[in-house]
Amino acid sequence: MDNASVEKKYNEAREILAETGVKADEALQKLEAYQLSIHCWQGDDLRGFEQATSELSGSGLQVTGNYPGRPRNVEELRQDLEKALSLIPGRHRLNLHSIYGEFDGPVERNEYEPGHFRGWLDWAKVHDLKLDFNATCFAHPRAASGLTLSHPGKEIRKFWVEHVKACRKIAAFFGRELKSCSIHNLWIPDGLKDWPSNRWLYRRLLFESLEEIFETEYSQTQLKDSLESKLFGLGSEAYVVGSHEFYLTYALKKGKMVCLDLGHFHPTESIADKISAIMTGGGELLLHLSRGVRWDSDHVVLLNDELEALSEEIVAVPNPDRIHLALDYFDASMNRVGAWVLGARAVIRSLLRALLLPKKQLEEAELKGDNLGKLYWRQYARDLPFGSVWDYYCLTHQVPLENQWLEKIKEYEKAVLCKRN
Repeated sequence: MDNASVEKKYNEAREILAETGVKADEALQKLEAYQLSIHCWQGDDLRGFEQATSELSGSGLQVTGNYPGRPRNVEELRQDLEKALSLIPGRHRLNLHSIYGEFDGPVERNEYEPGHFRGWLDWAKVHDLKLDFNATCFAHPRAASGLTLSHPGKEIRKFWVEHVKACRKIAAFFGRELKSCSIHNLWIPDGLKDWPSNRWLYRRLLFESLEEIFETEYSQTQLKDSLESKLFGLGSEAYVVGSHEFYLTYALKKGKMVCLDLGHFHPTESIADKISAIMTGGGELLLHLSRGVRWDSDHVVLLNDELEALSEEIVAVPNPDRIHLALDYFDASMNRVGAWVLGARAVIRSLLRALLLPKKQLEEAELKGDNLGKLYWRQYARDLPFGSVWDYYCLTHQVPLENQWLEKIKEYEKAVLCKRN
């Protein structure tokens, strides 16, 4: 489809939407405010570039698949990221795990320094990207027991406390250098495979570790802290120390953010419902966007009912700056660059769909107790010309339309990925 056809279809869609009181131009303007933090670890199956750690086995994480073309070094990972970003409309961020530093030989995690990430900083400046950061409290001999910050052994706890402190320092470095606050998110695998004999012990130790970690304060213009819970994981089926309730109460007390991952709750729980419950009283929230399938929490995001419900709640937050969006999945069974693009575009499309809903009719019907009318308008919205608005948004950002990007991925796979050993 040529540019003129895309613009023509958009103008037609804009008129149809206007009949329901929806302003397409205004929706596109609001959409610009949302930035995704694109996760680097989808690119190489969460391997990183360390030279002194064990494999992921025993860490509570599992990446399945062996699709050809995995990047072998930081240069190839950045090359893949650049390709993915060129196919995603909007201006976004990059989310780094600490094991993706550029280390000149073995460096222990409690000895990480900002200098190990200078290459990422320089690259981000060239591509006008902002950076977020994550401590890596897994895939390491000192995490083999499944316990890190809540480990009964003082020396092991000390090691992980020092690691997280080092990561917060690096995140603050990014925030200062890029003049954009870096979010440091903390997730730990800590838990027990079977029935715990003393739940209180491990949570007390985690609390003490967090108190020590957060003794060092940074300007909110440089660094914001987030705490990510989980319901259960491999090796922690019976008990997770950092549960949602634990981190929520801690975050409220300490002025930190909680991170809600779409795959870290019971399958019947509505993450969409939690947003207003947590944010009504103020504060900020980080969302990790993934797709849970049975017990696994990290499938590629798709535009489905759950994501649409979540997006409706996201756009309802009065100030977009209060809610932070990041991708968090890893799938080695498919083209990794395509997985980035598929998931990112699904999230942005879902936000646009939420912004194009006939909210006035929906809210008026609900307030009048007109349940039939409310459901009528929700069904009616399904037939509104959303796709034409989305294609126009892609056109304005000079990225492929929805029916074009897969071809670009296949071309890149043939020209680049298939040539990697």
